[in-house]
Amino acid sequence: YCVQRSDKTVAISFDAAWGNEDTQTLIDILDQYQIHTTFFVVGDWVDRYPDSVKALSEAGHEVMNHSLHHAHYSKLSSEEIIADLGACNEKIAAITGVSPTLLRCPYGEYDDHVINAVRDGGMTAIQWDVDSLDWKGISAEEIQSRVLKNVKPGSIVLFHNAAEHTPEALPGILDALLSEGYRIVPISELLL
Repeated sequence: YCVQRSDKTVAISFDAAWGNEDTQTLIDILDQYQIHTTFFVVGDWVDRYPDSVKALSEAGHEVMNHSLHHAHYSKLSSEEIIADLGACNEKIAAITGVSPTLLRCPYGEYDDHVINAVRDGGMTAIQWDVDSLDWKGISAEEIQSRVLKNVKPGSIVLFHNAAEHTPEALPGILDALLSEGYRIVPISELLL
């Protein structure tokens, strides 16, 4: 998933489903660069880490939906998907005051059934075209290399908030993208 853009604009996104070890560190790094991104959070994660959800929102990051329990949406009915989206949206909105408009499907899995249900639920499903593979425990250098080799105008880059080497890799990626003239924005701004 890449947005057709003639300018050098990209979006960086983070999925938050399990741990929370590095969320504040990521907020601090992004704040140093005055960059806002999109965090897709699971409803269960919101329940466990409400202070982090609040911190993300207060730091100017988009807090969007990554499902209620990280279920396989293709195995759910349309009604179950819409209910799942709504329940997660309510949890996020209760903390941030903003109801999400974007969803990242759990496991990146989607098909026409899922996309149609998400649309019927009033949301837009968002994928990525650059996968950092940070969740695999690869080194910061490998993460940087993967991202910088594959990014292009309109790219959406996928990271995770609790991957081992993401905080170490992120500054080098941001420095390189900015020096190449890229503008880094939240996904909703990329879609404009």
